[in-house]
Amino acid sequence: MYECETWSPILREERKLRVFKNMMLRSIFGPRRDEVTGERRRLHNQELNDLYSSPNIVRVIKSRRMRWVGYVARMGDERGAYRVLVGKPEGKSPLGRPRRRWVGNIRMDLQAVGCGYVDWIGLAQDRDKWRTLLRAVMNLRFP
Repeated sequence: MYECETWSPILREERKLRVFKNMMLRSIFGPRRDEVTGERRRLHNQELNDLYSSPNIVRVIKSRRMRWVGYVARMGDERGAYRVLVGKPEGKSPLGRPRRRWVGNIRMDLQAVGCGYVDWIGLAQDRDKWRTLLRAVMNLRFP
């Protein structure tokens, strides 16, 4: 999860992350013996979540991304990261549907919380409100 704040995963990649996490948890906890039949079986996802009570990996990525964008939005206009965040690329865009960009992911996360059309750069200036928004993103349910 190194530098996951800058990732722009699509839904397929988010699903792969969840599958990978469950695979690792299954290898750590191993198979369980069924009480009824006495046979060994793989753990179901709900049983894994009960044994290892950590938040969903997609929630963690989204909350870290939101925390980092709040930090960048509070930077000054002269900082490079802020200019990249609010800048518009020049030139012609390629044909076809545009790829989902990092700022597009931020907007989708805000829409899921119910703040889709809010000036989020202005909202990030107030740290207390932004932390409240981060907690809301962390408590969302993702498929």
